Amino acid sequence: MVWKPDVTVAAVVERDGLFLLVEEHTERGLLFNQPAGHLEADESIVAATARETLEETAWEFSPEHLVGVYRWRPSGSEVTYLRFAFSGRLGRHFADRALDTGILRAVWLSPDEIRAGRDRHRSPLVVRCMEDYLAGVRAPLGLLVDYN
Repeated sequence: MVWKPDVTVAAVVERDGLFLLVEEHTERGLLFNQPAGHLEADESIVAATARETLEETAWEFSPEHLVGVYRWRPSGSEVTYLRFAFSGRLGRHFADRALDTGILRAVWLSPDEIRAGRDRHRSPLVVRCMEDYLAGVRAPLGLLVDYN
């Protein structure tokens, strides 16, 4: 058997000191996460981030920097996640667009509100990605090569 991680992407979106999160239905109840999701076949990691952000928040998002690559295996789980997190620029908001299945709402929260709500986060990566962004971690997108 060959082991493979689940590849996910996430958008770390900051505007006026607030961060864009989604509140979503999960097997553990309503939890918060960055706009995030799974990489699909034949999709670049950068394109997946833009797609997931639009689907989950109704905001266009253009990734500009890689904030980090994170490996996480939840306690008691067989699944290991490999998350690529990006910062970037927001574009248009489509207020009438339906959000992805399971997403209750998109919400803007301060860093202190996010830190205080750790018990309602989908994973510890929510805070870690925000903290890395706030610390100025930025790598160029050129590090990612979509080689076909």
